Amino acid sequence: MKIYAIKGGHGVPMWRARGVKVPHLKSTEDSSPRRIPVPERLILPMSMHIGAPARPMVAVGDTVRVGQPVAEGVGPVSAPIHSGVSGTVKAIEDFLLPSGQRVPAIMLESDGEQTPWEGLAAPQVTDLASFQAAVRASGVVGLGGAGFPTATKLAVKDLSQIDTLLVNGAECEPYITSDTRTMLDETALVLAGIELVQQYLKIPAVIIGIEANKPRCIKAFEALCAGKPAIAVKALPPLYPQGGEKVLVLSALGRIILEGKLPLDVGALVLNCTTLAAIARYIQTGMPLVEKCVTVAGPAVREPQNVRVPVGTPLKDVFAFCGGFSEEPRKVLYGGPMMGIAAADLDSPVLKSTNAILAFGEKDAAPPPETACIRCGKCIDHCPLNLMPCDIETAFRRKDGDSLAKLKVNLCMECGCCAYICPARRPLVQTHKLAKGVLRAYQSEKKAREEGVQP
Repeated sequence: MKIYAIKGGHGVPMWRARGVKVPHLKSTEDSSPRRIPVPERLILPMSMHIGAPARPMVAVGDTVRVGQPVAEGVGPVSAPIHSGVSGTVKAIEDFLLPSGQRVPAIMLESDGEQTPWEGLAAPQVTDLASFQAAVRASGVVGLGGAGFPTATKLAVKDLSQIDTLLVNGAECEPYITSDTRTMLDETALVLAGIELVQQYLKIPAVIIGIEANKPRCIKAFEALCAGKPAIAVKALPPLYPQGGEKVLVLSALGRIILEGKLPLDVGALVLNCTTLAAIARYIQTGMPLVEKCVTVAGPAVREPQNVRVPVGTPLKDVFAFCGGFSEEPRKVLYGGPMMGIAAADLDSPVLKSTNAILAFGEKDAAPPPETACIRCGKCIDHCPLNLMPCDIETAFRRKDGDSLAKLKVNLCMECGCCAYICPARRPLVQTHKLAKGVLRAYQSEKKAREEGVQP
């Protein structure tokens, strides 16, 4: 096996993953997903993935069926979008995403019939090219929350680069249990996805990485993979952010991904367990990604549980199915409390990458008062990527682009460990986001000066 153990950005060896211990709060881990009633309408934004937005293939007034493609991927980094209901296209209009970006969205009105699209059929897969084409047609993106088009990740030019398929079953954020349910309820489907990727990309070894606080998941895969020497199940330390790609590769393989590099550069292909199940489901049935298992939880939710919902379902319909709210929510998050993004309102829809929606009341959502940095160094000690958050904050306040570059701010994956552990409650994640913008402007101006161009 290749060894990729090298030094971090400050010359300090990074032989172990670092992070923080966060409350588990996974009260829904025993909740098998329940399917909600067919929603009256769906909202399908054209940008539910990293990369170029999809392009609508339907017009207002068109009739659609379940599984029918309604938008096509544009370019190499994009993904098609399919309808999760049968019904009618009521509008195509601009929609505000949680990121603040405005993109076109297809508004569908359901007829309640859930009539399957007549074009549904399991794809014929015989080689790598047909497998990659099938994954692209499925509309599957990274379902652990990242949303990167899976077909693009599988478009590896040199297969000899990969020696390990690393399956991400960490699910390290508090509250979220949708991946846990996939690993328990669809173990065989996850394994089928693993074997498809392993077969067509000719990957010699597989490691299924699962945090040690999920013993039932570990046991299920150990039993299913018995007698398969190329597949190993590895119990990982229950430490946030164990599910981050860079941290997972370090924990499972002892390899470090440097700034600007990808897992592929250290011989690994990382895929989320639910993503693999979705690939296998499409290959077996021809049904594309039209629904998601979503954890609905948080102190303000009356009946926390896992639910299965069509992609595009308004959040208010999902919360209503879970009994509504026990108190008025002050904040609703897509994803977990560490890296989640706030929803603008309850009319916002479930997206392809939505693995959880959490609701918090006044007490839990109110930000704590921040005080002056006491230079305790806890943010440095717990940063999983060996960065220096307090120095990044200082460089940001000075708008010092040169220092931000030397401090490797672009390595920051905005996991929130620094802000979580900070006794002064400094808003370090928000600072790092803004600092990246300062660095981009600095680098653009520097390049313009070097080229003799007025910035």
